[in-house]
Amino acid sequence: MKIDLLGLEAFVGVAELASFTRAAEHLNLSQTAISHRVKKLEGSLGVQLFRRSHRDVVLTDEGATLLPKIKGMLAGMDAELERVRTQAVVKRQKLSLACLPTIAMDLLPQALRIFDARHPDVTVSVVDTSANEIGALVANGTVEFGLTIIAAGNHDLVTETLFSEDYVAVCPASHAFAKRKQITWGDLVKEKLIRVNPQTANRFIVDQALGNRSETPNWAYEVQHTITAFRLVREGLGLTIMPQSAVDALNAKDVAILPLSRPRISRTIGILSRRNVALSPLARDLCAVFKEPRR
Repeated sequence: MKIDLLGLEAFVGVAELASFTRAAEHLNLSQTAISHRVKKLEGSLGVQLFRRSHRDVVLTDEGATLLPKIKGMLAGMDAELERVRTQAVVKRQKLSLACLPTIAMDLLPQALRIFDARHPDVTVSVVDTSANEIGALVANGTVEFGLTIIAAGNHDLVTETLFSEDYVAVCPASHAFAKRKQITWGDLVKEKLIRVNPQTANRFIVDQALGNRSETPNWAYEVQHTITAFRLVREGLGLTIMPQSAVDALNAKDVAILPLSRPRISRTIGILSRRNVALSPLARDLCAVFKEPRR
């Protein structure tokens, strides 16, 4: 038998208020409509649920037996519908993305400040990790999109370029290079250099650009993070090479930033997302913020 939810709701209303008139007012219905719903329910059940008189409405034995069961069923349905509605709201108000640590230091905070002003109730989950890990997180759906270095090989993912930037040399402010406008890789042959570990995309880009150069750099230190390399430079332990955006995000006090050439090395930053999977409205909005002109 098809469940008559409207009839059940009318039945509970009349039973609890002991009046068709009051039940009609409570449910914002006409008295004719609520009477019709109750009669239809009684017809489908084959029993009379109320004894009616000019002065009162009384439940029959069948109606009294049915009432608590129907109330429990309707309450359970309401609770389940509310649970689904709440989950949908919560899901709509969450956004996850992945980005390179160097992006997390500069571009990301600026974009999130703008995004937060537009969507103050949204919870944003950020995974700052390596380029390889970002590709995997996007591909398996752990995050909606990633901000990473755009490179060949992401055939199953969609890429959208945001900007390109050069790698620059960072040296102590007291270093002789600090007075120069730019330097070359050849100038660095006799200098102690600090680099990040080989698992990072920045290390890969630099190594690939240098190739088998005759002027082999003197890599005196190897660290895990760009910010660590930067701090070693500030202590006078050597020079490091990093993307311009990473330098912009750090306190450049006590260091000098120099354009680096022969070869000039650069990277392209962009948005990575799954192919044939539409971004959520929130993700699209945040991506639009990243596409706005950089300050």
